[in-house]
Amino acid sequence: MKILIDADACPKTVLQLCFQVGRSYNIPIWTVASFNHNISSDYHIVVGSDSQETDIKIINLTEKGDLVVTQDWGLAAMVLGKQAICLSPSGREYRSDDIAFLLEVREVKAKYRRGGGRTKGPKKRTGEDDQNFEISISNILARM
Repeated sequence: MKILIDADACPKTVLQLCFQVGRSYNIPIWTVASFNHNISSDYHIVVGSDSQETDIKIINLTEKGDLVVTQDWGLAAMVLGKQAICLSPSGREYRSDDIAFLLEVREVKAKYRRGGGRTKGPKKRTGEDDQNFEISISNILARM
């Protein structure tokens, strides 16, 4: 088992929590990010800045039973298809039974924006998000 992190948009606190938890469970942490990011990790892979390049690398590295940390719903769907576990930086575990709904919501919002509409961005990150993430990743690893 390994933990793969979509490090392009991953909050620094989540990265640090992953490193801490990974060390305590003796699980290797892999980070993947474009060359535009400066990430310090034992297993760091640098990719180009083309659209989806990080996601493609992560999905190619993902194996059954791995844990992937991402906020990208499309990547989460592919990870679940490989029978891996997927967790958002806010601590939400993506599940096969709700990913189709999330992808549909994403498509509806994208269509609305293409038509000139505006949608809200993500909420500002809070300390509670870090606590939720730490609880979720610890629970996932404990049940593994």
